Amino acid sequence: MLCRLTLIPDGDVLVYRGRPGDTYETALLSFGLNPDTALIFRRGRSVPQDEEITEEEGGIFLASSRG
Repeated sequence: MLCRLTLIPDGDVLVYRGRPGDTYETALLSFGLNPDTALIFRRGRSVPQDEEITEEEGGIFLASSRG
């Protein structure tokens, strides 16, 4: 399973390669991102981080710096 996640607002693209049943939280953690500081968007709507990844694209809004 492959999912492209675009960081908002900087536009960097992260590609998650996972297994069926993986959640957005799993993807965030694999990129070293704190799930408590991120919102996941799919087709313009916020989705829960514990939702299974079913789309090939999405967005991540970071509430704090990745620094």
